[in-house]
Amino acid sequence: MTISPKTLYDLLLDNFGHQHWWPFDKNYHQKQKSDPRFEIIVGAILTQNTAWANVEKALDNLKKHKVLTINAFVHINEENLKIMIQPSGFFNQKARRLKLFAAYLHKKYQDDLQKFFSGDEAEIRHELLSLQGIGPETADSMLLYAGNHPTFVVDAYTKRICKRVPFQVLNDSYDDIKYFFENELQHTIPKKELVPVYKELHALLVKLAKNNCRKKKPDCHTCPLTRLCEKSL
Repeated sequence: MTISPKTLYDLLLDNFGHQHWWPFDKNYHQKQKSDPRFEIIVGAILTQNTAWANVEKALDNLKKHKVLTINAFVHINEENLKIMIQPSGFFNQKARRLKLFAAYLHKKYQDDLQKFFSGDEAEIRHELLSLQGIGPETADSMLLYAGNHPTFVVDAYTKRICKRVPFQVLNDSYDDIKYFFENELQHTIPKKELVPVYKELHALLVKLAKNNCRKKKPDCHTCPLTRLCEKSL
């Protein structure tokens, strides 16, 4: 017996409800008249190799100093930036990546994220992957949550769940899992609903992995997928 991504989505949504991802501070950006999409971009880089709770602390520091804009990142002293994002870990390399990314957007797109995200999805993804410190997961997170492009995000949680739930995915490579989910969902979800479904499903998989499908001590008793999970059979 196998399970489809659509069935998975329906089960998780019924069990956990909407996760309201990607979280960002709307009130802050309204007051500052800044672009919330840049907060998502910054968060996607800061969340590399750390927990989201640590990212929130770093973002709070950036908002406290009112520097959460492309222009501010271009001009901020890198040492000061390191101090602000220190809670996220690996702050030396992340500060460098953030500075380089902001400088790129500033020079090529004049700080205009609408212009940056308005191009062809595949071309933007290729462009993102060419930048220092931007891998597939980070690029797809930016494309989906900041750019509203229909691209599915795969992370370590998704890979773990794919090993335990009977999906018809060939292996655990990023590209194969991404292709599997996108190919299956594109045939069962109306095109106009793909972006919100991709956003929600990724968030729901993170929720499942943290709540139940943990790496060392999974809680199968309360898991909505217990009857379908290979580990429970």
